[in-house]
Amino acid sequence: MFNHIMVGSNDIERSKRFYDAVLGTLGAGEPVRNVAGSGHTRLFYRHDGSSFCISEPINGEAATCANGGTIGFKCGSPEQVQLFHETAVAHGGTSIEEEPGLRSGAMGALYLAYVRDPDGNKLCAIHRPKA
Repeated sequence: MFNHIMVGSNDIERSKRFYDAVLGTLGAGEPVRNVAGSGHTRLFYRHDGSSFCISEPINGEAATCANGGTIGFKCGSPEQVQLFHETAVAHGGTSIEEEPGLRSGAMGALYLAYVRDPDGNKLCAIHRPKA
């Protein structure tokens, strides 16, 4: 369904260090660095046909996070969810909500972990156990 997701950053190099480590737990490699015609730097992480992008805001204003927004990253196992969470926290992210673990709800059983990146964007690592 999605081609890419882009978030803004107020410190592109800090974001690169964070996302190199965190997205590396999912198998993503080094991002493609692009400087837009406006002079703003963007990073494009590509993995499994999708892209996750980080950009300095082109309008020159501060980057802000979406209130109520969450970006979910699919993980292959509960262990990968845990590694995503631990890596995020070790690289400047903040653990939020409940501790990583199995939760039941309208979507069935899910193994989840939530963090905020250094710019405040809410990230979810998610694994859906096979029934």
